[in-house]
Amino acid sequence: MATKRNNDVPFTKQMRIATRDVHSLSDALINAKLAIACGNDEIWAQGLLVFYEVFKQLEQSMDRNPNFLLAQLDLPGIRRTELFEKDLAYYLGKDWKMSYTPRSSVKEYTNYLQHLEETDSLRLVAYVYHLYMGLLSGGQILRKKRVLASSLTFSSKLSYEGLAVTEITGATVAEMKRELADHMNTVAGQLTEQQKEALIAESRVVFEMNNRIIRSIEGTTTVMIRKVIKFSLGLILFATLAYYSKKFFHW
Repeated sequence: MATKRNNDVPFTKQMRIATRDVHSLSDALINAKLAIACGNDEIWAQGLLVFYEVFKQLEQSMDRNPNFLLAQLDLPGIRRTELFEKDLAYYLGKDWKMSYTPRSSVKEYTNYLQHLEETDSLRLVAYVYHLYMGLLSGGQILRKKRVLASSLTFSSKLSYEGLAVTEITGATVAEMKRELADHMNTVAGQLTEQQKEALIAESRVVFEMNNRIIRSIEGTTTVMIRKVIKFSLGLILFATLAYYSKKFFHW
């Protein structure tokens, strides 16, 4: 039985409240995995690879599927497949697809999206909304951290090489986020209570699926150990210099 919802509360806020716990876990995983990747090209490329397949599947579904509700979230300039491919070519070389095979967790994700396309395409709305909103939110934070970690300047156009997937053109990030949220609420206004419940339930699955592929990103522990070792060596060197400086100058 569908739960009666307060229609005075925007549907996007209802989704956010219903997914708060699993969304927080997703944020923690991203901070633990991809935030480390801000200074490591190999791990950054892994992060691109796992989400590339998901975004590509969603965009192919939008092309193939006549669901007009899904089409309402297909905003101008929002698609990312070609930009993922541009970044992956930058990090992995232009022939990266020749030796690339999606990992099992990603295949499970895309197979599930394909299943939804064939059986209940309305649920794909939850994936389009949350994934693109995530790219417009956390993705922009990672973009800034990546630039800073690479010691690049914001004034140089070349400083954004390898970051095409996080680049928004034709509108500001804030404008696109607002437009996406407005369209999501418009879509919700055309749904029955049962359909809204289905999207709320599927929204939790979105983050659960995201968390699985984020966990598959390897090498972050090694990078963290290296950072700790470098930091420790730096402290030892500083302490040694301070000791001998004090001894030499008779402080």
